[in-house]
Amino acid sequence: MTVLQALPAFEDNYIWCYRGREGGSIVVDPGDAGPVLAAMADGLRIEAIFITHHHNDHIGGLNALRAASTGPVFGPADDRIPGIDRIARDGDVLQVPGFRPFRVLAVPGHTRSHIAYTDSDVLFCGDTLFSLGCGRLFEGTPEQMLASLDRLAALPDETLVCCTHEYTLSNARFAAAAEPENPARDRLLADIQVRRRQGIPSLPSRIGIEKACNPFLRTDHPERLGGLKQHLGSMPESRLARFAALRAWKDQFR
Repeated sequence: MTVLQALPAFEDNYIWCYRGREGGSIVVDPGDAGPVLAAMADGLRIEAIFITHHHNDHIGGLNALRAASTGPVFGPADDRIPGIDRIARDGDVLQVPGFRPFRVLAVPGHTRSHIAYTDSDVLFCGDTLFSLGCGRLFEGTPEQMLASLDRLAALPDETLVCCTHEYTLSNARFAAAAEPENPARDRLLADIQVRRRQGIPSLPSRIGIEKACNPFLRTDHPERLGGLKQHLGSMPESRLARFAALRAWKDQFR
């Protein structure tokens, strides 16, 4: 049996702890060691640490956790990430005791070396895919990010999407502006509003939910993106152009 736990950190980060059949856990993107060390005091045992990219809110707690745990640290080939024990490259299959094998996916766009990890039941995607959104293009191009999102969207619909920020409600405002009529998204939003009022995370999402509700995964449906057409004055002809326009609009959306 595997169990997911989202440890809150900073203002809106989640550090994912994925407990396996033998009781050990995979910890994902520990930007702050404090919540993980507190969980370790309550019995959490780290079997491995997965890093998706180099931003400090994803790696800031790594040194402290390395001192407190013997589990290996997997991460991308990027000199900006200190403390990686095992480089994880696109297509690699990672074996962690007590877990199904994890496949590594290169998903550049947010950063040039961003990777994701999936066992097909669960996806740890860092800042590439968010619930109802996607990451900013700090180092990559729209082409790269669209290709990365396509890779994630090709996973089974039931795959749990474990991204690392609680952005869902703010993303929902943009999603409604881009695609004004989407009953599935509206039902999702109503459920998430209840959960957030109760202090429950909006995550994880699922791939199937994102394909039905996330405008960045719906650029092959230009007829649905009426808000984008109104924003631009016309609808871009290509899927890539529509994605790039959505991302640029989202960057300045308030």
